[in-house]
Amino acid sequence: MPATERYIDNFLNERLPQLRIAVIGDVMVDRYIYGKVERISPEAPVPINKVDTVKSVLGGAANVAANLAHLDCRVFLAGLVGEDDNGELFKDLLRDAAITGDGLISRPGHATTTKLRVLGARQQMVRLDFEEITPFTEAERARLAAWLDGKIVAGLDGIVLSDYNKGVFAAEVAELVIKAARKASVPVLVDPKGNDWSKYNGADFVTPNMKELSQGAGYEVPNEGEAVVKAAMALHETYDFANLMVTRSEMGITLVSRDGKVWNNPAAAQEVFDVSGAGDTVAAAFIAAVGGKLSIRAALNMANAAASIVVAKVGTYPVHRSELQRLWSTWQPAHKGPYQPLTAAAMTEKVRAWQEKGETVVFTNGCFDILHRGHVLYLQQAAALGRRLIIGLNSDASCRRLKGETRPIVAQEDRALLLSALACVDDVVIFDEDTPEELLEKLRPDILVKGGDYKAEDVIGREFAERVEIIRFEEGYSTTGLINKIAHLTKAGKL
Repeated sequence: MPATERYIDNFLNERLPQLRIAVIGDVMVDRYIYGKVERISPEAPVPINKVDTVKSVLGGAANVAANLAHLDCRVFLAGLVGEDDNGELFKDLLRDAAITGDGLISRPGHATTTKLRVLGARQQMVRLDFEEITPFTEAERARLAAWLDGKIVAGLDGIVLSDYNKGVFAAEVAELVIKAARKASVPVLVDPKGNDWSKYNGADFVTPNMKELSQGAGYEVPNEGEAVVKAAMALHETYDFANLMVTRSEMGITLVSRDGKVWNNPAAAQEVFDVSGAGDTVAAAFIAAVGGKLSIRAALNMANAAASIVVAKVGTYPVHRSELQRLWSTWQPAHKGPYQPLTAAAMTEKVRAWQEKGETVVFTNGCFDILHRGHVLYLQQAAALGRRLIIGLNSDASCRRLKGETRPIVAQEDRALLLSALACVDDVVIFDEDTPEELLEKLRPDILVKGGDYKAEDVIGREFAERVEIIRFEEGYSTTGLINKIAHLTKAGKL
């Protein structure tokens, strides 16, 4: 098993239960009334819902905490509740979920935020909200600050600020938390609300959905890759965040760093029943992965996997660690014996099997002679566009025709082996033609990636893929440059 897979297995099986995550935000109770609608009321033109079941679960920031708890993390929750019936119900639910709620502040006379949904035949008919939007008092903020200091001293792997615009993050609360976290080098993830995000300055990750991104940007942002990246970069210029992670519904997740790096993680194909709480699930899975020291790409995969589970459920649903373990095990191919590049027929069969499971297959091609940093960065970006990355590798004969009689430096079997060892590459197929057109006609990937300054309409084989993506090569890195440097050093007697 490759090192990356072993590391993620270790994360899921051993590291997750050791993580300590604090969640601060607007907590609430989500209540569901399930029933059947078979007739219209004689009293008014409204449907009659014959009630079968009443269910209550943790909602809002508490749903983030519940997701973390079901991932078996140790979770510490802070927020505001009332001393009312819903407040007591909330505390009971917290105990059942094994969440430590010692950061909760109970206020006499305050209405605990509660959302009551009535469903008929799995369709939501109406929602009733019970809430009172008020900020923390100065004394309550002081209690929160003392609580957080104690948790940081005891050790935290991450903090989530879950803002539902119900009052908790009014005044200086977000600033207070982020400042304390940065001082202790604890990563902070924020689920934002509203159009003024200055209170989140200093956060490591801010995770808006498309509606929230539009609110923050001040205009309607289309759910298109280039438009999302442009809006994210504009927000980076306005605010001080390390990363903006945009959840884009069926388009997956796009993460844009302050320095302009972009990761795209397409959503897994999945029948969607209910998106309630899906953003909370993404936040929980991602901060757990980051807290567990996984890479950005692995954390995005983890968050997308968790989201694919929760949207298939009805109502607010916390993802269990066992579900992620099962899903991860089905994603991983078996690795037995020395790597051998696939034939075109074998690769075609594999691509069809992946596509039938709803996995996005990305294809790119090249000689990849003397593998270097530029190659790796290019392939990592290509891999981030889908679930599987396959490489069409020019054979030795093909390379000689394209590059000259002295190339390739590295034989085709060795180049294939080196490429397959990269964590971002799933498989390699060698082709002998000058272009991959014949190979693409057989493989028919979802995304065809080309490096350089090409235009999509000029890319050979574009008609055999659903779309074409152009990725610019990293400047200053090339096989030709390396060969020339080696020749120069040899001539100078330095090698």
